[in-house]
Amino acid sequence: MPAPQFVDALNEQIANEFAASHQYAAIAAHYEAETYPRLAAFFYAQALEERNHAMMMVKYLLDTDARVRFDGIDAPRGDFPDHVEPIRLALEQERSVSQRISEIFELAREHRDYLSEQFMQWFLKEQVEEEATMNELLDVAERVREDPMELENYIAREHPGGAPDDPSAPEIAGGGA
Repeated sequence: MPAPQFVDALNEQIANEFAASHQYAAIAAHYEAETYPRLAAFFYAQALEERNHAMMMVKYLLDTDARVRFDGIDAPRGDFPDHVEPIRLALEQERSVSQRISEIFELAREHRDYLSEQFMQWFLKEQVEEEATMNELLDVAERVREDPMELENYIAREHPGGAPDDPSAPEIAGGGA
């Protein structure tokens, strides 16, 4: 069984992942309401990905006979002044998640909980990708600030969806359904 401090931190991160999913769904709905279908689809997919991250953590706790706790989350932000601000918020969110994932990894290491440390390694790799994607998207959004449809074209060209599943990803509780 993982160290109690790790279990508590991972349970907190489960809530953070669900909050991130909620925020991405709100961003997607904002873009859909503003008739940016590619940005909406991109962020709906991000919302599902964050939900699946939470469910991977749930599955790990269940598999290690640890207590799973579902904490409440705050309402997401849904109003934005322009098409760039939601992406800026997403990048800030990913940077915050990276910090928390690193702290949870360190907690496992401090407690010599090597199985939990190994579990968290996948999330560290994932956060590098998440931050890079949002940073790149923000750079493009800033460059095309005056012509947001170019951002739609960029998403269609560079992030068409349907990325292959990562075979090294942890199992999702409920099979991801």
